[in-house]
Amino acid sequence: MEVAVDLIVDAQNVLGECAVWCDRTQRLWWTDILGRKLWNFTPASGASDQWDMPERLASFALTAVDGRLLLGLESRLAWFSLADGEVTTIVEVEADVHGTRLNDGRCDREGRFVFGTMNEAVGRAPIGRFYRLAHDLQLECLPLQPVAIANSICFSPDGGTMYFCDSLGGAISCCDYGDQLTGQREFARLPPGGGEPDGSLVDADGHLWNAEWGAGRIVRYRPDGSVERVIAVPVSQPTCPAFGGALLNQLFVTSALVDLLVPERYAGGVFSVTITDTVGLPEVRFGHRNE
Repeated sequence: MEVAVDLIVDAQNVLGECAVWCDRTQRLWWTDILGRKLWNFTPASGASDQWDMPERLASFALTAVDGRLLLGLESRLAWFSLADGEVTTIVEVEADVHGTRLNDGRCDREGRFVFGTMNEAVGRAPIGRFYRLAHDLQLECLPLQPVAIANSICFSPDGGTMYFCDSLGGAISCCDYGDQLTGQREFARLPPGGGEPDGSLVDADGHLWNAEWGAGRIVRYRPDGSVERVIAVPVSQPTCPAFGGALLNQLFVTSALVDLLVPERYAGGVFSVTITDTVGLPEVRFGHRNE
């Protein structure tokens, strides 16, 4: 599908990821994982800000408390105070597992933070797991198959389906989701020789949008897993989509320049696409239910 794709921040992120729209402040947030920076951008003013992180920031979530984020750092979950930059550890993750780090994460419709880990070691054996941080800060390992690179975590509008993937597996999976997880199954398989599934989100109509790493495109899937549309972006490594803007009809996309064999002018930038036939859902904050 040919639509206007605009570069809004020439961020030159090494590994831009985890795009999140804050409806309270009307700002887009994201991380440059390998650059160890948290970013935000205010469309109304065109201004952007950055915060240095003590280690790689893989994912994060808005919280019920203004001015505080829940960070998924490479080795731990932590609170982050925007006012003074203080980082307070909540819990370490996989401290006894060699070679893994946190990766993708998002709050479910109940306001619990669901995230996964990835294997950074050579060979990338599937030893990454999926976890859920409850409101009382208890950490639970979810009963899903181990993965090499946990990604694409998002939830249906009613919260009854969780989507996720192992990026190296070439397919997006889903399961019946609640306090218990059952029925893990394949949702959509990417075409052979194409890209890898990276970050995903679900819109108000229950369709899933996925950034295809290496294929330079965003794909919208119907709830039955069939392809509804494809949007080409001007970089080969898009990483994560997010709906935002006052009407939640702006699709923002982060990207990466790491490991490119041929330089790309806008790699690592953040892009925006106006969507005219659907809108996104407000990002659920940690500690808040989507009611």
